[in-house]
Amino acid sequence: MRDFFADGRRCGAVVLGTSLMLLTSTAVLGEALPTVDPSKVGFDPARLDRLDVALQRAIDDEQLPGAVVLVARDGQLAHSATFGRLDPDGNAAMPEDAVFRIYSMTKPLVSVAAMILVEEGLLQLTDPVSKHLPAFADATVSVMEMGDFGRMAYSEDPAARPMTVQDLLRHTSGLTYGEITQNEFVDEGYAAAGAYQPGVIPFDSRGPTPEEQVAMLAAVPLVQQPGTVWEYGLSSDVLGRVVEAASGQRLEDFLAERLFEPLGMDDTAFHVPEEELDRLAEPFATDPASGQDNVMLDVSAPPGNASGGAGAVSTASDYLRFTQMLLNGGELDGVRILSPTTVQLMTSDHLGERIASVVSPGELLLGTPGYTFGLGFAVREDDGIAGVPGSEGEFMWAGYGGTYFWADPELDVAVVFMSQAPSPERAYFRRLVKQLVHQAVID
Repeated sequence: MRDFFADGRRCGAVVLGTSLMLLTSTAVLGEALPTVDPSKVGFDPARLDRLDVALQRAIDDEQLPGAVVLVARDGQLAHSATFGRLDPDGNAAMPEDAVFRIYSMTKPLVSVAAMILVEEGLLQLTDPVSKHLPAFADATVSVMEMGDFGRMAYSEDPAARPMTVQDLLRHTSGLTYGEITQNEFVDEGYAAAGAYQPGVIPFDSRGPTPEEQVAMLAAVPLVQQPGTVWEYGLSSDVLGRVVEAASGQRLEDFLAERLFEPLGMDDTAFHVPEEELDRLAEPFATDPASGQDNVMLDVSAPPGNASGGAGAVSTASDYLRFTQMLLNGGELDGVRILSPTTVQLMTSDHLGERIASVVSPGELLLGTPGYTFGLGFAVREDDGIAGVPGSEGEFMWAGYGGTYFWADPELDVAVVFMSQAPSPERAYFRRLVKQLVHQAVID
């Protein structure tokens, strides 16, 4: 077993892992991490090739338009490959530095931003959100009851307690997504307030200014009593507004200054400059699994607000550096972002037995139980239970647009998978990549 926090950064030299040369590109992806022969860090190169074969098959079968995958161990890049095309309507091969809309993989970024402020004493996890965003001071909760003639009736109760910063980090705030809630009253309230765009662009809450967004969401009842139920939603967007209030900076500026620039995440932001748009990965026009049109965020211009829940763009290389920083206990290449104790806190169970869930984090992410939630990530509860291989304590999250990452402290493995495929099949590809990486670990 490798010690999670024993030595901070682990690095070394040498060469890329093997891939099928006719199928994939295996050049070093930017400045991700030092490269290493996979056999030197406990991978079987032939077994890693199974990952390439499977992903190339998905490309050939037109299940995915293109993909980038990076596999690191002991702080070194052991395997990298690109597949398919950058844009299915063009001829350009998927480049090493393709930019992806990462949707909910923005959430771990803003969670780290919040914990930076916790470490500086500008936030506490127990702070009421209304301390920083007074509009939430008088929150109410929508109550659904079966009314006359079998129709659902709605009423409002006062919040039993204020939502806290911890609630935002662990998705127990009572905020939800209009796209997924079963509470029609809240759904209609979000739509009327402009907090989301039903039938237009899924998970796009970037139009209003930060101040407008707070006012809109605070005007709609919560869907659950704070601290009682894990329900995925707009908590991270509101967390971004808390970061702004506590830091005195726009979220995008705080993240650039305190996270992206220190870690060398040069291609991570909340929009793509015009001169870089030719690197933006695109989906199929129509999803092959559902037959539905793929409509994704327009990231060609700065948004009204930097959505902490779904608004960022990044590259596989950048996100691997972020993941490795966390796996190292908060430090990478001599730059410390968080303390090891803070990372330990973030990657621990924050639901326990007291907090229920509408659908568990693992079922939402991978279609399997076995995962709880920490402060910004799903966290594996045990080596067993889950229908995918892994180790107790691993942490992960994914994005609606087809992106996925995980880190396994016990094995010291970090993996980033990027594709622009907002399909109901994305959980299948998360499981596929995970099981094919794990089966290649032989030491």
